Amino acid sequence: MSSVQSSLQTSVQGSEPIADYALLSDCCSGALVSAAGSVDWLCFPRFDSPSVFGRILGPEAGFWSIRPAGAHSSTRRYLGPTLVLETTHTTAGGSVTVTDALALGEGRRGHELGADSPGTLLRQVSCTQGTVDVDIVLSARPDYGLTKPLLTWSLLRGADGGILISAGDVVLSLSTPAPFQLSSETSTDTAHARLTLRAGEVAGFALHSQTRDSQSRDSEPGGSGAPVFWSQAEISRRLEDTVQGWTSWSGMHQNYRGPWQDQVAGSGRILQALTYYPSGAIVAAPTTSLPEVAGGTRNWDYRYSWIRDASMTLQALWVAACPDEAGKFFQFLAAAAASQLAAGEELQIMFGIGGERELPERELGHLPGWRASSPVRVGNGAWNQRQLDVYGELLDAAATFPEFLAELAPETRRFLADAADTAAARWRSADHGIWEVRGEPRHYLHSKLMCWVAVDRAISLAGILQSTEKIPRWAEARDAIAASIRTEGWSGAANAYTQAYGSEDLDASALMLAMVGFLPADDPGMLATIEAIEERLTDPRGLVYRYVADDGMAGEEGTFLLCTFWLAHALALAGRTQRARAVFERAAAFATDLGLMAEEVAPDSSELLGNFPQAFSHIGLVNAAWAISQSEDRAAGH
Repeated sequence: MSSVQSSLQTSVQGSEPIADYALLSDCCSGALVSAAGSVDWLCFPRFDSPSVFGRILGPEAGFWSIRPAGAHSSTRRYLGPTLVLETTHTTAGGSVTVTDALALGEGRRGHELGADSPGTLLRQVSCTQGTVDVDIVLSARPDYGLTKPLLTWSLLRGADGGILISAGDVVLSLSTPAPFQLSSETSTDTAHARLTLRAGEVAGFALHSQTRDSQSRDSEPGGSGAPVFWSQAEISRRLEDTVQGWTSWSGMHQNYRGPWQDQVAGSGRILQALTYYPSGAIVAAPTTSLPEVAGGTRNWDYRYSWIRDASMTLQALWVAACPDEAGKFFQFLAAAAASQLAAGEELQIMFGIGGERELPERELGHLPGWRASSPVRVGNGAWNQRQLDVYGELLDAAATFPEFLAELAPETRRFLADAADTAAARWRSADHGIWEVRGEPRHYLHSKLMCWVAVDRAISLAGILQSTEKIPRWAEARDAIAASIRTEGWSGAANAYTQAYGSEDLDASALMLAMVGFLPADDPGMLATIEAIEERLTDPRGLVYRYVADDGMAGEEGTFLLCTFWLAHALALAGRTQRARAVFERAAAFATDLGLMAEEVAPDSSELLGNFPQAFSHIGLVNAAWAISQSEDRAAGH
């Protein structure tokens, strides 16, 4: 258990280091809990719902803090192979343990993880030694802090009752054994309590979302709108049930045996935690607007399902966990996007987790952002960009799970064949690329490469997709794309494959040439590209930037952990396993004490930046570990 010192000053400001947060998930929504014991981010009932607690983006957006009243030190861990958090606070007079979880559906195990999740945040305080005064402050602020709710006290019913928290169509109920009082700082909307606990005493709290969601919550206890209150016994029972749910999933799904086994398993659980069970969608991260540089403006909402990120998540889960979610994800995409391809349109790059197509971006001017990083954005304006690489990621993921494709509905298989057709027809077009540059479209190398992947994988899947008659057309496109990449993607001046046709700028995505099998990793041009990226696209610590070229946007960004893992992956494929290990360890060292990874590392410090935890970084860790393991096995003659 790693030690983390709590800080009252940063807790009040709501600007704790991003690395200080732990993730809770019920595979429907997500919460972040600080090392100081404060829930500073929670969206109910979905990942992309407006926040109930959002202090990570500004103090006015609400929080729920449970912590000892006086000076204390803290340690934390996840309970075994779960996303149930245990934080132990030690004071001069004793110690208490706070156990936090988003409750899973009762009795749900294995592949059903996320089914019937009740939309309930559980927090249980246990005194393990001595006597400790515990302060509890509840400041719910629905709709990203725009609303101050009404707290109804008349519903107090002792141990089996609680408080009703109402704000428009958002209704929360708090099950509590503690008699809360109005805060002296506000008149009606913040509650606080102080509990004195002695060794052996336990106090449990449950915050229930009463908001109806037609897709996922109609059958939950609060779906009818009636207040839900749980007894102390029920809170304890549901907490233990949630521990068992995550433990069963890990036991059934996680079979990777190789180097960095614990890190790979932990990343697999994080990727599973980012899945939205009701639809099969996978979010890129559970947060919005955590910046790429503190105080900067590159702040985006990642609470949606990118085809690219989700497809790569499925492939990482194949290594770190279990691919059984693959079929559900492909069906989700087919339902959301099949009509686009059938109508001759291009495939949209991302969707809402319920299949929503329009994700208009807006700014929340009332929030200052994490460490004054503004604007705070919800929605994502990249939803209508042209990004041709998505066809390749989608078909590459499909090729990883051919056994699942045969079981898919005919319309889903047809959707995958249509995606290959579109890649074959559109690959010559300019686009905005993998990094979603908000400037003029260009002929990005990575986009051409992934169109090649799309038709290459479609050829191998043609029988399953019932599209063998399309093989000649796909093969013709594959050869044409390959010739284009070899002639126009290479820069003699840079002595490397570069970011875009006609450019000398390096881009870490060129490492994918080897990772997807377009070039052998020991091809002279590929080796030169790996060397160029390792020497000229890294910071003094050896962490890799996406690119350093001007992208027309204000501000800077940090090094990307995903790209650093890509470098390790490519080195492993080239048989440079000792160097690959060193690069891997360099990136993996930036995981938090709980094994969580952000998107970036600050260029002038070791601080984590970006939305958190970031699926891309965990994907990179899993796949690089697998590549190094396979390379070492080959070298050993296994």
